Amino acid sequence: MCLAVPGKLLAAEEREGSRLGRVEFGGIVCEVCLDLVPEAVPGDYVIVHAGFALSRLDAEEAERTYQLLAELEQAANQTPAAAPAAPDPSGGM
Repeated sequence: MCLAVPGKLLAAEEREGSRLGRVEFGGIVCEVCLDLVPEAVPGDYVIVHAGFALSRLDAEEAERTYQLLAELEQAANQTPAAAPAAPDPSGGM
């Protein structure tokens, strides 16, 4: 399964024939290729997959996505651990 996540574009620059940007994802800042979204400017939210910004989205949609991801994380943390395997009735022999 592939997952693209929203991030906030903090800065953009041209480097070696490509447009690159610094994008923040929940406090973590990564460098992202912006060649597929030439219209993106600092302050925009972009959807990023595998280091490439694929599209822009509005702040409201980005916030909804962040909320859904937080709910998924919370649900995953509340899932009980798998029960230990039942003992071998033969005593392991």
